[in-house]
Amino acid sequence: MAQALATEADDAKMDWPNLAAYRSANAKDGLPAKGEQRVVFMGDSITEFWTKSYWNKTTINRGISGQTSPQMLLRFRADVIALKPKVVVILAGTNDIAGNTGTSTNEMIVDNIASMVDLAKANGIKVVLCSVLPAAGFYWNEAARPAPQIAALNQLLQDYAKRQHLIYVDYYAAMVDERPGLKKAYSEDGVHPNEAGYKVMIALVDKAIASASTGHKAIAAALKAK
Repeated sequence: MAQALATEADDAKMDWPNLAAYRSANAKDGLPAKGEQRVVFMGDSITEFWTKSYWNKTTINRGISGQTSPQMLLRFRADVIALKPKVVVILAGTNDIAGNTGTSTNEMIVDNIASMVDLAKANGIKVVLCSVLPAAGFYWNEAARPAPQIAALNQLLQDYAKRQHLIYVDYYAAMVDERPGLKKAYSEDGVHPNEAGYKVMIALVDKAIASASTGHKAIAAALKAK
């Protein structure tokens, strides 16, 4: 038993991007049905913990708690491209700034996100790029003072989205308080949204998906029905 547990732990360490997390789900979801207009959300815990009622057959969650942008980039083919969505929603950067996989500059984060965008475009997938949510601190890294880096990163992301003609979702502006951090009404831990926070995000991202999906009436109709 001890040997089996050790082997399992070693396998998990080798699967740094956690490609195993959604392997079974990806196989089950398979390719879209004819006429299906699929949307995949790529992200970290903020995506993974998103309101469960939001997800359905054509709106798919591929968030993994704790992940950074290089890990998302490594699983982008398996967890996004292979599912052949019409739209991908990318939300990344919080855990990079927290140092979950080592020190990351904003330029490194933008480079990883830009590589995901390049892969999406090369495969005919529309991109919705999201700002990082505000945070005055991280409960798992109490020494961090992330607010200035988050604000600077979001400016870089917004500028990049303009240059690339991408739809940009500014969660930050809608959810920031005076500290600047995530408004207390929208979060219990200062990082992850609560139901009220997700309602704000859903209203913004649904509009963005509809804009990115111009010509895809099925997506617009599905979003309107939510």
